[in-house]
Amino acid sequence: MRDRAVILLLARLALRASDVAGLRLSDIDWQQGRLFVSGKTRHQAWLPLPQEVGDALLHYLHKGRPSVSGDRLFIITRAPYTQILARQVSQTAQRAILRAGINAPSYGAHIFRHSAATALLRNGVPLQGVATLLRHSSVEMTAHYAKVDVELLKQVALPWPEEAPLC
Repeated sequence: MRDRAVILLLARLALRASDVAGLRLSDIDWQQGRLFVSGKTRHQAWLPLPQEVGDALLHYLHKGRPSVSGDRLFIITRAPYTQILARQVSQTAQRAILRAGINAPSYGAHIFRHSAATALLRNGVPLQGVATLLRHSSVEMTAHYAKVDVELLKQVALPWPEEAPLC
C-alpha cells in the first residue's frame, strides 16, 4: 500500500525522492485536493492531488501505515517505525521498474519524474505548465525533459525566419 502511494506520487506529480520522503501528514489538504511540497531548493508549492493519488494515500493511511505518533507521512514497514528516507523511495521505484520488466536507462525515482514530464509534453501541456509542476525556475531546465523526443523539440523550437536579414 505504501509503495503504491509512493509510486503514484512519483509518476503523477513528478516528485523527487526527497520530496516524497519529506512529506508530512499536514502537507495534505484534503478539503482543497492539494499537496504541499517543499523541494530541493526550498521552493514551496501547492500541487493538485489527483483522485488516484489521493485514494492510494487514504488506503495507505487507513490500512497500511503503522500506528505511530509523528507527522511524517511515509513510515518504514518494520520496527523501529521511522520516516522513510529518499534512498528508500528510490529503492521502491527500482523494485517497481524491475518487477514490471521495464528496460530503462536508470532505475531510480528520477525516471518517473522524467517520464511524467515527457508524457505531459506529449499530451500537449505547454512547456511552462510542465515547468510549474516540476517546480523549475526556468523553462530552459524543463526543456531538458523534451530532448529525447525530436517531434517535441520541433514544437518547442522557434520557427526559422523565412528571410534572414542581410548583414
